[in-house]
Amino acid sequence: MNYVRNAWYVAAWAHECVSERPLGTRVLNEPIVIWRSANGGLAAFEDRCVHRLAPLSLGRCEGEKLRCGYHGWLYDQTGRVVEIPGQEKAPSGLGVRVSPIIERHGWVWIWRGEAALVDERWIPPVIGLDNANFVFRHGQLDYVAEARLISDNLLDLSHVSFVHTESFKMSEVWARERPRITEFDRCVRSERWVRSEGPMGGLDAANSVDTYFWCDCFVPGVLLMSGRYYPVGTADALTGNQPPDFNSMEDGFTTQAVTPLTETTARYFFMMGWRPSHESEASIEAIMATYAQGFAEDKTIIEAQQRSIDLTPDRRFTPSSSDRAVILFNRIIEKLARKDPTRRRESGQTADSASDMEESSRTI
Repeated sequence: MNYVRNAWYVAAWAHECVSERPLGTRVLNEPIVIWRSANGGLAAFEDRCVHRLAPLSLGRCEGEKLRCGYHGWLYDQTGRVVEIPGQEKAPSGLGVRVSPIIERHGWVWIWRGEAALVDERWIPPVIGLDNANFVFRHGQLDYVAEARLISDNLLDLSHVSFVHTESFKMSEVWARERPRITEFDRCVRSERWVRSEGPMGGLDAANSVDTYFWCDCFVPGVLLMSGRYYPVGTADALTGNQPPDFNSMEDGFTTQAVTPLTETTARYFFMMGWRPSHESEASIEAIMATYAQGFAEDKTIIEAQQRSIDLTPDRRFTPSSSDRAVILFNRIIEKLARKDPTRRRESGQTADSASDMEESSRTI
């Protein structure tokens, strides 16, 4: 599996990174330690002390420095070894690899590619916990599945009609009608009207609305989703076109990120946001309970899918017209990965790559 290295990945929640406690994680199968200095600055090192390769995440922060918890080697914020206990001087040039890191939208973003190509403009323009205009709920799930399978699931919502019959209770319109798909340089947008259903699905006529749903999926796997509710008949009156307030977030939204930890494990971060005056506390808790059930349904089917792929790694996916957003997004990933001089082919590649699906997609 190919992943873009010259991109910003969500590595952690900003509030997890406290000055007294280094945080160990993985991104693109590489151990990373994230730590916050006494002045509030963040740094990300490879999570291996150069001495005996012990994880630096088991060490401790000391002011503006990080000390290994095994033999006490001390590192400054540039990753350089500045002290070796019992030794008069540390050799010059001794240190660990450091990755660019930024705190934004309530997340800590890490760059795993070439330092010369770092560009903060490539951090997706999502809405996160640092936006005071919304009230949030947030969480994460760890998957025993390749990250790309999770992104594919979010890009092809035809599964909603079948996977989420117990949670969101949507009709089969999600599977039988196709959204409008638009491709951008580093993003794919999906838009659709869902006519005359309840806000969380179901077919209760007393509470039915027309919902305009849209999703932007940014490289490397970060999504902003929202749906606006309108009186039944609005979609027909607009002949299926975008509503005038298309960019509004009044009815709530979700911001999500999928980060590859290893070849077949991933972390799924999510935030749900509402205007403070739009939903009551009880309503938010009820919505979150439904989403928790829906997330669990996704996790069950995707992890089962991964197990099936592992048993038959030579089998290929058979695409349909519902896969258009998946195919376009994976093409973007493949194109950017090919341009990456530090490209590293991940093991376990399956037919969800754009190159494998390209021929079939020409008829979609």
